[in-house]
Amino acid sequence: MADDHHEEDRPDYDPEHVELPAREPPLRSTAPQSPFTMSQVGTGIGVLLVGLVLTFGIALALA
Repeated sequence: MADDHHEEDRPDYDPEHVELPAREPPLRSTAPQSPFTMSQVGTGIGVLLVGLVLTFGIALALA
């Protein structure tokens, strides 16, 4: 029942052109097979590296 959308006139999510809609958000897929831009991949890698440094770097610095 998750695919029961009453408003089928909404545009599909386009990761290349992320814009805020005037009224409703676009239909969005959160599947891991979704295409990602290199900017989004870079942001994810950056967040991963900061998290690893905070988790292990601080622990190693205090040891």
